[in-house]
Amino acid sequence: MSRRPAMVVFDLGGVLVRICRSWREACAAAGEPYHEAITDPAAMARRKALVRQYEIGAMTCDEFFAAVAGSTEGLYTAEQVRRVHSAWLLGEYPLVAELVPALHESGLATGVLSNTNHAHWRAMTDLASASYPALASVQHPHASHLLGHAKPSVDIYRVFAQKVGFSPTGLLFFDDLPDNVAAAREAGWDAVLIDHAGDTAAQIRAALVERSALP
Repeated sequence: MSRRPAMVVFDLGGVLVRICRSWREACAAAGEPYHEAITDPAAMARRKALVRQYEIGAMTCDEFFAAVAGSTEGLYTAEQVRRVHSAWLLGEYPLVAELVPALHESGLATGVLSNTNHAHWRAMTDLASASYPALASVQHPHASHLLGHAKPSVDIYRVFAQKVGFSPTGLLFFDDLPDNVAAAREAGWDAVLIDHAGDTAAQIRAALVERSALP
């Protein structure tokens, strides 16, 4: 049986929060046209590099939207990119909001470690919104754009552990990307891969029960 953690740490997208998984899906959610040329490998590589800079806080929102629009060579305006970006968030998965207070009642601390950005973080942490109750109840929420590092870099795991004051061996982490899970394990954390297409709350609960974190 795996060890009981001192803190349970969640990724957001694909674990607690439902997100669009492609530009096509986000365009549909935003009501914007989808252009197949956006899948050109060179254009995708440029966008990926811009996303990484945005995720570590190296670009403002306006700079990011304008840069992504530029990378599409006229297919999208900065305002269209902003709307597509905003539509990426789809609310929390069912039943995940029940897990966080249950962990607190069990005597465990909770945290979030997410690769995200200012616009999405602001939307999810807006106190006027009731769409993200699990995130709202987490005790130690941390995001890549605030830490200046992004997963799967080892630095973000080190900085997170320092900020929350827990030993890496006491941290249990849930993420939906294999590279992020592998990096967490290399950093000394216990880590579980979540299937974002399945019942994430049930997967999380099963791993917590296995580790005696929940009854």
